[in-house]
Amino acid sequence: MEQKKQERIINEAMKEFARSGYNRASTNEIIREADIAKGSLFVYFNNKKELYLFLLDYISEAVSKIYDEVDWTETDILKRIWDLGFIKLKFYKKYPQAFDFLKAASHENSAEVKQEIAKMSKANFEIAFKRLYKDTDLTKFRDDIDIEAAISVINWTMTGFAQQQTDRLSSSDEISMDVFEEWQKYLAFFKRCFYKKEEK
Repeated sequence: MEQKKQERIINEAMKEFARSGYNRASTNEIIREADIAKGSLFVYFNNKKELYLFLLDYISEAVSKIYDEVDWTETDILKRIWDLGFIKLKFYKKYPQAFDFLKAASHENSAEVKQEIAKMSKANFEIAFKRLYKDTDLTKFRDDIDIEAAISVINWTMTGFAQQQTDRLSSSDEISMDVFEEWQKYLAFFKRCFYKKEEK
């Protein structure tokens, strides 16, 4: 597929699915907005479901590339989390359709695609979780706490905060540094609670 044509189809398809949901999304609307010949969409995709699943894979792969920008030589887990959040902010500012599409997909109830969405979300979460916490410096944690439990608390909070912010926003245009300043307060709290006091 021609690169520019592919990008138009992808962007307009994400917009339409995000705006209308899977069941109500119109392939005719996608064709019109992408400015391609009627019927040419189905040269590349046999049906709406195939297009939707392609978008899920496409965005999943794009999001996974975010992790390539993280400095994995940084062993402080809280600094890693901050860096990852900032990189995601830049990504969603650059690709707002991806943010809106994934947000809509997380609330999609169509039986035709719900199972595939759940599988993708579970796989991506498990891979991201393992990579985020791999080779971190556990000696930073206090000796009198359960490190595994502390990491679980950090992860639950991170996941819950991200979901809360996603639900609160109507689009990526509303993402600002205020969100990460608020998250920084949580990270500072974790540092006080779980880390050894730094020697002055």
